[in-house]
Amino acid sequence: MKPTAHVLAFCLLSCISLVSYADEEKDDGVTPYRPSVSNTAFLPQTGQLELETGFTRSRSEGLYRDSLPYLLKLAFNPRWGVLLGGDAHIRQQNDDGSTQRGIGDTSITLKYAYALDDKRALGLEFGNKLPTAKFGLGSGKTDVVLNGIWSYDDGSRALDINLNTSRLGFAEPGSSAWQTGLSAAASWTVMEKTDLTAELSTAYRRGTASQHQLLMALSYSPTPKMTLDIGFTRGLAAGSPDWSVFTGIVIPLGKLF
Repeated sequence: MKPTAHVLAFCLLSCISLVSYADEEKDDGVTPYRPSVSNTAFLPQTGQLELETGFTRSRSEGLYRDSLPYLLKLAFNPRWGVLLGGDAHIRQQNDDGSTQRGIGDTSITLKYAYALDDKRALGLEFGNKLPTAKFGLGSGKTDVVLNGIWSYDDGSRALDINLNTSRLGFAEPGSSAWQTGLSAAASWTVMEKTDLTAELSTAYRRGTASQHQLLMALSYSPTPKMTLDIGFTRGLAAGSPDWSVFTGIVIPLGKLF
């Protein structure tokens, strides 16, 4: 494991140790960012550490990739928060038929939220992807992303629109290191405690094939403190992964302050 990964693992374990002393009765409802690619502008409850995790299997050009994604979210106040995420484990098929296993890259994001009213909000995310994956499972370079968000949520319907630009640490010869992404996710309640999500997303980088993707998912919240999801993505362009299926969960780990 790289030194950076040791530091991140220590921070993660420290956070989980801290919440063991928290009063679980004080937990509030969760604010899921899963299952869509688009993030919402809204922050979690202040001081509440939330965990999002799950399982994803994707296929591209006949090769499979399994991953265990995770995201930790913490709001310091109603305006500022931080996100720590990545893949806890990856198993992928290589072109030569071999299989690689290991942890994935890690992202750290500082988030700012500004509520326009009780239903609408603007968000800005400053993200940094760290190369904690071994060669072949990640790019081996650091990426930087700036993401702008507009969100609407009235309790039964929600819409999140994300527009972002990324500076990639690795770019193929003849291609640009700058990538632009746009995504829009809509969700609505279809029955008690169950929401349907549909999303279109695209990414463009000069010198490479554009990526377009459709996502469909169902989310079920048996309690305000837990949301389960299941869904799939389908690539709509030659540069996109063929498809993926996923399932996951969002829960609060506890109150830190």
